[in-house]
Amino acid sequence: MSGVPEGRDLGDHDRLRRRVLWSMPTGLYVIGSRAQIDGTTRRNLMTANLVVQVSIEPKLVGAALDGSSVTRRLVEAGGAFTVCLLGRDERAVVRRFVKPVVDVVTDSEGRATAMAGVAVTEAPSGAPVLADAVAWLDCEVRQRLDCGSHLFVVGEVTAVDGPDGEMPPVLRMEDTRMNYGG
Repeated sequence: MSGVPEGRDLGDHDRLRRRVLWSMPTGLYVIGSRAQIDGTTRRNLMTANLVVQVSIEPKLVGAALDGSSVTRRLVEAGGAFTVCLLGRDERAVVRRFVKPVVDVVTDSEGRATAMAGVAVTEAPSGAPVLADAVAWLDCEVRQRLDCGSHLFVVGEVTAVDGPDGEMPPVLRMEDTRMNYGG
């Protein structure tokens, strides 16, 4: 079975499939990772669009990581990741993290203070967090699922920070000209 309805051209079908997949609502997040590799502390921040709460008890969050990404390697080696939620006006920030971060600034104690020119702090796990994030989660990896092009990691929320009151609107894919999938 080809999946192409009878009478429909393969090219038209492919374009329709992309449009439908691109229209599925999704957020935009920045995933932080850190690990010791060959005696060196490596950190990365990566734009991601598939992050979801998968359990209420315990509090589990899942994130899809590109299988060839630096972040995937660091999350697997470090066993933790952060999820940064951004305000809807932070469209430019996510674009800074579509490629691996090469410029990391650290303080005298080795803590990251800036990545790709953006101020960061560190979560309790040591993974980076955007200083201007509306909120963030620190997650300890509990499960991994190979999903073809991506690895789906499930982490237990071990720390969180955000506003004391109501959450402001957060950045979504539709707020940008970015798209994914298809």
